[in-house]
Amino acid sequence: MLVATNVATDTRVLREASTLVGVGHQVHIIGRSVPPGWTPPSITSNDPGVGGMISVSSVGTSSVFRAEGASSLSGAKLPAHLRLARWLLLPRHRNSAFGRWCAGAVEDGQARAYDVVHCHDFNALPAGDALARAAGVPLIYDSHEFWAGRPREYRPTPLLDRRERALERRLGADAAAVITVGDGVAQALRAAYGWEHISVVRNTFPYVEPGPDIERPDRPAGLIYAGRLAAYRELEVIAAASHRLDLPVTLIGPSDDTWLNRFDPGRAQVRPPCPPQEVDALLGAAGLVLVTHSDQWENHRLALPNKLFHAVRAGVPVVATDVGELAKVVRAHGLGMLMGWSMRCTERWPTTHDGAARSGPQPRACPGRPTRPRCCGCTTR
Repeated sequence: MLVATNVATDTRVLREASTLVGVGHQVHIIGRSVPPGWTPPSITSNDPGVGGMISVSSVGTSSVFRAEGASSLSGAKLPAHLRLARWLLLPRHRNSAFGRWCAGAVEDGQARAYDVVHCHDFNALPAGDALARAAGVPLIYDSHEFWAGRPREYRPTPLLDRRERALERRLGADAAAVITVGDGVAQALRAAYGWEHISVVRNTFPYVEPGPDIERPDRPAGLIYAGRLAAYRELEVIAAASHRLDLPVTLIGPSDDTWLNRFDPGRAQVRPPCPPQEVDALLGAAGLVLVTHSDQWENHRLALPNKLFHAVRAGVPVVATDVGELAKVVRAHGLGMLMGWSMRCTERWPTTHDGAARSGPQPRACPGRPTRPRCCGCTTR
């Protein structure tokens, strides 16, 4: 597997790798700047006679503008002229960094034996294609999002965007299979590229019984957002609303330091990321989960983020933005309350937690599982 993330907090990658190991496969993940000392989860194969395991290696983060291990300007307070220069040069830095990572991933992969290449997202696709062709093995392209519709946080790059779309079209067409997170992204990929070899694998978590040490409040004790802390996630609205809420608000996850440096959290507490098992306990103790993003970019209208399915696994109702595919799933399965653009009127937020607690999750949340009681009098399946 190839993924240009640190792997440790990439729950989709780890779930897919764990599933493959569970049926006896060996999975090696080549990540990007994996934290030193981090080890992948130990998985027991479903077949006692077949052994499988996850192993991980790391390719560093560098570019023509910054050496590996050098300090980043991300999050630094810069004068206006340096902010402008960084904005202008950021696309070149990004391309250089991912280009170097791809080259390092190919070099790492060529030293290993493998019979399938599974690459996650477009920035790993060139490396995946190169390794698959070199060994004459199938390529699986796992598109976590609609890459061409992602938000841009740097200067417009229309020619680069066009080249990336053309490259994704060509390399994805050559893949043995394309998988993605939901029907919306699948339809967008079919419309953009004419692909028909697409399957949907949702970001669902494996079911686990809640441990006896996880407390379930009778009423919401807090609101928690567990996901990436960056632009276009309505976190500014949540921060403004925190002043009016009688419940504590916690924002937890990996961050875009440049954005976070300018972010005023209000009364919300900002915390660094933690392992998924710890997130389970935090969600259960809080009693309400915030699943929010804007509708300014096509990718957000199609997104079905991990944090939604993490809330379902924890059996905790959500307060979600009424946007695209996210809203469809929340409505279809009665997972909580939807807030439209009127949520920007933060006066409404003090009544939100009671409404969400009453409205979800409902028995259709996870078809096929028996109904069981949850916090706030909710049930899920």
